[in-house]
Amino acid sequence: MSDKVSLFEITDFAENLAREAGELIRRERDSQTLRTDYKHQTELVTHADVMADEFITNAIRKRFPGHRILSEETMPDLSQAEELDTPLWIVDPIDGTVNYAYGHPQVAVSIAYAERGRVQVGVVHAPFSRETFRATRSEGATLNDRPIRHSGATVPREALFATGFPYTKDALEPLISRLDAMIHQCRDLRRIGSAALDICWVACGRLDIYYENVSPWDFAAARLIALEAGATAGHFSEVPDGYPADLWGRDILISAPALWEPVRAILRSASRYD
Repeated sequence: MSDKVSLFEITDFAENLAREAGELIRRERDSQTLRTDYKHQTELVTHADVMADEFITNAIRKRFPGHRILSEETMPDLSQAEELDTPLWIVDPIDGTVNYAYGHPQVAVSIAYAERGRVQVGVVHAPFSRETFRATRSEGATLNDRPIRHSGATVPREALFATGFPYTKDALEPLISRLDAMIHQCRDLRRIGSAALDICWVACGRLDIYYENVSPWDFAAARLIALEAGATAGHFSEVPDGYPADLWGRDILISAPALWEPVRAILRSASRYD
């Protein structure tokens, strides 16, 4: 590991960064000066996204100049995830930008640290609810410094699930097919609007299941938090050979362990993978 820094020190560094970025985005929204724009014609972005991204990435560069960064706003080059020789930081400065712009509280700063394609540290900080989820590989997961655990749910019919939908709406048919299958075979749906918080809520038992197609910055930190809370994480379709599973965001499924296989079967069947 670079500079002989322990994973605990890296976790503390990531948490401090996430908290400071969280204060930045709180201030920007509370000041009533929020400016919005669109990238790729459809995806909402605010000036606070860019400010927080630059704050986090500049701090990482200063502390760890030899590390690479994959961030949503300033360095969204997904090929970074395939290069395994040097440590990689995966950053989402505001997960839940639409929530953020509309004044909703379900917003998070997500920071993950990976070595050789495996996420070793994950921090997800929700500045409006003042909740900080964190995990260091093999050391468990916490919410505001208290250990967390998945719900222990065992039956899909009694399970609460979450998912999301892409900004572009030109390929919704398979998503609607999965949603139809899940809503008929589970207790109910929650649409929270932040993938990182969806997954952290599985980690602490507020949800039982989460599935979606997302980018690495949306889920890398939260996925480790869920795993360290005892949840099961994987994919209901195949991960390409040679691509780190920790960073592959297509068809991810995270749930209480007993639910994972039956829910995977539901999703695969609805997707016509079987």
